[in-house]
Amino acid sequence: MKTLFTNLLILAIGRVADAALTKRVTCPTGQTTANAACCVLFPILDDLQDNLFDGGECGEEVHESLRLTFHDAIGFSPTKGGLFIPPDVQIARAHPTYRGGGADGSIITFDDPETSFPANNGIDDIIDAQVPIIARHNITPGDFIQFAGAVGVSNCPGAPRLEFLLGRPVATEPSPIGLVPEPFDTITSVLERFAEVGFSPAEVVALLASHTIAAADHVDPTIPGTPFDSTPGVFDTQLFVEMQLRGVLFPGHGSNPGQVESPLEGIIRLNTDATLARDDRTSCTWQSFVNNQAKLQTEFRAAMAKMAIIGQNRAKMIDCSDVIPIPKPVIGKAHLPAGKTMDDIEQACATAAFPTLAADPGPQTSVPPVPPS
Repeated sequence: MKTLFTNLLILAIGRVADAALTKRVTCPTGQTTANAACCVLFPILDDLQDNLFDGGECGEEVHESLRLTFHDAIGFSPTKGGLFIPPDVQIARAHPTYRGGGADGSIITFDDPETSFPANNGIDDIIDAQVPIIARHNITPGDFIQFAGAVGVSNCPGAPRLEFLLGRPVATEPSPIGLVPEPFDTITSVLERFAEVGFSPAEVVALLASHTIAAADHVDPTIPGTPFDSTPGVFDTQLFVEMQLRGVLFPGHGSNPGQVESPLEGIIRLNTDATLARDDRTSCTWQSFVNNQAKLQTEFRAAMAKMAIIGQNRAKMIDCSDVIPIPKPVIGKAHLPAGKTMDDIEQACATAAFPTLAADPGPQTSVPPVPPS
């Protein structure tokens, strides 16, 4: 009898603990979340979807918001510093040397000088679109940038549901110039820059999964909005397939700094992406994502979670990931574009064969130009 009572008591305690873990808070807007502090995010979510992301599309503003998450977060260095003099103040005294605050929103708070950095070319457009939304809500620029990126990614079929932590303070200093890698950089310098903020080569490749829903506006300014793969509205593994195809053409008006030949009409290829797909340090990781959607989702989510808190103290932040919408699943699987064969694959990984893929039927694939937003 005593054993039965003990077992029932343990079971009851377990049920109480489970209930505590699953308890939800109903927000004034009617949505539920695990933490009441996250309720402030639901009106911001609606504002983003209605007024920035065109009702929930995976379009240009999503691409640019995702780019902004990275350009803000990578602006941190434990070793490289800079000197900042406010532009509206006479040079009377030097500001202490600073190293940037990482994912702190400094790219908005200190848009002058950060938007003038060469690597941030064109990023002022998405900042101009986001600032009015920030002004309508009680949220810091650092939190908003990462929240907008996570919400935007959720609009793309096949994407993982990204983590979002709330609690970044307002930036107190800008990022130094020269911390954002550029497409014409060497792979060694790119990997060293990421290693400085704690990323392995494999995590760098995982982060670049973002290019499956991205586009380039300024690499070749004659063809703004040109995507990096043939399915820019879907978070899938096509980037990792098509980057391994032999380059045959430039989609615009010849070669530009940081650009190499593309395999298809209508997509643009960055030198750094092409080299990462072929470098001994990263080629096998790159190939491992081909037709492995689950791995792509898992490793991209983990890399983004790490990037989104560069320079921040995770222990002081609140997990509001359950506010992020759940993306739709991807439809279909990896394939060769029409007109291509396995002979067009440039095998780079020395320890595993490239997966055998079927090609789409029909005439050779070309990607139509993206209309201006």
